[in-house]
Order: sequence, then structure tokens, then C-alpha cells
Amino acid sequence: MSTAGRRPPETTAIVRGEDWYGRDLSGRRFSSTAFHDMDFTEAESTGVWFEDCTFHASSFNCSTFIDAAFTNCTFNQCNLFETAFVRSKCIGSAFVGCTFSLFRVSGGDWSFVSLAAADLRGVSLSGVRLREADLTGALCSGATLTDSDLSGASLRGTDLSGCDLRGSDLSALDPFEAKISGAVITAEQAAVVAARLGLDVRG
Repeated sequence: MSTAGRRPPETTAIVRGEDWYGRDLSGRRFSSTAFHDMDFTEAESTGVWFEDCTFHASSFNCSTFIDAAFTNCTFNQCNLFETAFVRSKCIGSAFVGCTFSLFRVSGGDWSFVSLAAADLRGVSLSGVRLREADLTGALCSGATLTDSDLSGASLRGTDLSGCDLRGSDLSALDPFEAKISGAVITAEQAAVVAARLGLDVRG
């Protein structure tokens, strides 16, 4: 399911240019809020909740979000260098023009997320639910994308070359529409890919 071209959520409040460096946002809730030019660097938060929020040109460098929720949010031109999400929800959110160097996601539900055309080279996503995620045209070469649910994901034009895909659901992968040279998969996954190529796989 492609999420390209969808509108960002309507917001009713604006927070602009504030320095929240190292701030603990644990347990706080934000709804329909637009954050502009914010500094969330080294923020460590557990259970923070954002819904229908937008983040513009904001820095999340070296921040960690544990058991957090970012539902139906839009990240536009944000820096996510060495940002970590642990067991967090990012359902229906979109990332546009963001930087993901050393980005890490461990567990959590990222269903319906849009990462179309994102530069995800070298990132690590493990045990993540990415059902119907939009990864159209994303650069994932050399990334770790293990033990994740990619069922129904859009992988058209996605560069998965050299990507570690072991343990992930590859039922949505069309080998003719994605780059998969050098990708690391298990024997069980190889059978799935071979079947998509029209081969008759027999034991």
C-alpha cells in the first residue's frame, strides 16, 4: 500500500525553535502539534506519545525513544543521526527528506509507515512490524532488516543489495522490481523468492 502523496495531519498548536536538548519527555502526550526547528538531541524518553504531529527541520541526534508512540506523524527534513526507537509505535507516519545515519529500530509496530525514497543505507531494523510499509525506491543497501514483518510492503524499486534480510517476511518481495544482489537470506526465504521467480521448488 503506497502512502506517497498523502497529506500531513492538521495541527492546532505550534512549538518553534525550542532547545529540548537532553530533555526527558517520558509519559508526556502531544496531539495535533507542529514542531519547527526543534532540538531533541540526546532526549531519552519512555512512554512519550505523539499523535497527528508534524516535525519540521528538527534534530533527533542520539536520542532514544522506548515504548513510545508516533502515530500518523510527519517528519520533514529531520536529522535522525544515531536515533534509536525501542518497542515503539510509528503507525501511519511518514518520513520525508530525513537523514538516517546509524539509525536503529528494535521491535515495535511501524505498519503503514512511509519511507519512500529514504536513504536507509546501513541502518538497523530488527523485529519490527512493517506491514504495508511504503519502501518504494528506498536505498537499503547494506542495511540490517532482520526478523521483521514486511507482508504487504511496497518494495518497488527498493535497493536491498547486500541487505541482511534473515528471518523477515519476504512474501511481498518481487525479485523483478527490487535490487537484491548480495542480500543475505535463509534457505526458507530462498524458497519463497524462487517461487516468486516462477521456479518449481521441490525438496
